[in-house]
Amino acid sequence: MEKQETLRQMQDSGVVAVMRGADADAVVDIAHALREGGVTALELTADTPGVMGLIEDVVDALDDTEVVVGAGTVLDAETARAAILAGAEFVVSPSFHEDVVETCNRYGVPVAPGVATPTEAIEAYQAGADMVKLFPASDLGPGYLSSIKGPLGQVPIMPTGGVGPDNAGEFIEAGAECVGAGSSLVDHDAVERDDFEAITENAAAMVDAVEDAR
Repeated sequence: MEKQETLRQMQDSGVVAVMRGADADAVVDIAHALREGGVTALELTADTPGVMGLIEDVVDALDDTEVVVGAGTVLDAETARAAILAGAEFVVSPSFHEDVVETCNRYGVPVAPGVATPTEAIEAYQAGADMVKLFPASDLGPGYLSSIKGPLGQVPIMPTGGVGPDNAGEFIEAGAECVGAGSSLVDHDAVERDDFEAITENAAAMVDAVEDAR
């Protein structure tokens, strides 16, 4: 998928599901459950054991669908490159690392570094970021995002961290292009029970909240 198509898919989905610490035996089932709920952008975090193989598994399993699969918690260029070679279609970081942005640009893959201030946001954007991840979103809040979008309306923002169905709409109304969400979507207790329907319901609730706000 071309870079602009991937970005469009992330924004159209409205929700990027953060699959942190996903179990190898359940990762494909989780991915299918999220897609069933309408989430079509999935992020596997680089701090998950064996993540490169998991990225390959999810990409293969959803190859004939509209889902885009990316890598999160990427802190250096080496990890970014490995994730891209494993099939990651976008890269997300909790912080801004210029070498990660540079690597993603080199390979034509969208990148969203983490920022918490207007200065970080514009520096990341000037360095070539396609979107910035406002983190931790729940601590900063929708009002803070709106304040950044005032002078920096050209910078696409994805708030992540503590975002759930109850506040996702507020972030969209404040100007977010999409939201990132982890534990509010992927309930590890539900995974242990093989209750993937619960994950589908969580995903649908989040997608509905975003669509209602739009």
